[in-house]
Amino acid sequence: MDGRDAQQRERQAMMQQAYREELIERIGRTVHEDGVEEPLPGLHLARCSVPLQSVHSVVEPSICVIVQGSKEVLLGENRYCYDPSHYLLTTVALPRVSQVLSASKDHPYLSLRLELDPSLVSSVAVEADHSWSKQRAAVSAITVSLLDGNLLEAFVRLVRLVDAPAHAQMLEPLITREILYWLLMGEQGSRLRHLALQGGYTPDIAQAVKRLRQHYDQPLRIEEIAQDLGMSVSGFHHHFKAVTALSPLQFQKQLRLQEARRLMLSEDLDATSAAYRVGYQDASYFNREYKSLFGTPPMRDVQRLRGETLAFSR
Repeated sequence: MDGRDAQQRERQAMMQQAYREELIERIGRTVHEDGVEEPLPGLHLARCSVPLQSVHSVVEPSICVIVQGSKEVLLGENRYCYDPSHYLLTTVALPRVSQVLSASKDHPYLSLRLELDPSLVSSVAVEADHSWSKQRAAVSAITVSLLDGNLLEAFVRLVRLVDAPAHAQMLEPLITREILYWLLMGEQGSRLRHLALQGGYTPDIAQAVKRLRQHYDQPLRIEEIAQDLGMSVSGFHHHFKAVTALSPLQFQKQLRLQEARRLMLSEDLDATSAAYRVGYQDASYFNREYKSLFGTPPMRDVQRLRGETLAFSR
């Protein structure tokens, strides 16, 4: 029995390696240069040929799979590292810091990210007759987990559709549902269900996150948000940080500063104008906050980013 089990594990390992090699070939062929492309709705393929400095972004609920290289994500005081053997699951849109750790011209970092629609998660969970927890809890919105063979094989079939556009419209929704099914059946199923769960605190915090993202440039009214959610202020703070790893004030600050950075880069605004646009009334305070998050003062940071973009494009 032990011998047959060992042979089966060896065959599974060989098959998973073959799947990874196929994904490397297909993603590398689809994304010719460093960057991100969306060849199918909700499917993002990325390529990077050099290790990157920290990148600040807000990512929608999604699952990210690395097929070559490695990456690190920072959220609050928590650090999440993953590689081709693991996936990153995010169930609430969060401002995060990410960094590609392992990449080279010969072996570029290659990954795929599939957006997760809460209504679709709910539909699959209902059809699968999956158990729904009634416990009121706040579940962390991000985690790293082992990538098993069922998920990996489903992702291979999904990426194959990039080269079969005639079949993609029909098959992509089916394969996406299968991926959600395997996620729900896996060790992160309870976390994923919080995308659609009506009990528990996580959906309430997701609503608060949506509200903060829509009104990031307005004064933060914690008491009002907590009251609207039927929570005490201390309860709201506790559950918000349990889900996002950030306090509401930290969350808003990161949103504001990331948007200010975007405005200075894309609309050529000066630091003071960008500060006022995102809700800061004191330019000096904005400069201190910006340097605290990004490491350098606003205009110096923007000049560096423009220089890196120019050098990278040559």
